[in-house]
Amino acid sequence: MTEPELPLLLQWERTTQDILDRTARLPKAARFTFATRIDNIALDVMEKLTLARFAAKPTRAALLAEVDTALARLRVLFRLCHGRRLVDGGAYEVVARNLDEAGRMVGGWRQSLKAEQT
Repeated sequence: MTEPELPLLLQWERTTQDILDRTARLPKAARFTFATRIDNIALDVMEKLTLARFAAKPTRAALLAEVDTALARLRVLFRLCHGRRLVDGGAYEVVARNLDEAGRMVGGWRQSLKAEQT
């Protein structure tokens, strides 16, 4: 029997699709500075979340810490894009909400791992 997919993985998959769609529309001049970096970080988060799902608990905690850092990096990059008017306010708001939601879910997962250790 197949295990149900974690809500965080499903949420991040949708968020990654949205991010990839948005970065594809960035102006050509910003594709190599912002788009490539954002895309790579978003895909790295997906990879680390997938690895964390199947990893042993000590490895899982380290991977989730890396995901937290990557989400912070994405927040900064999108703030810069918004500040440079590469993404409009509505797009920035949607991405920021999705990043915050993912951050809360990762935080909850990390807290549950800490609670299991005590």
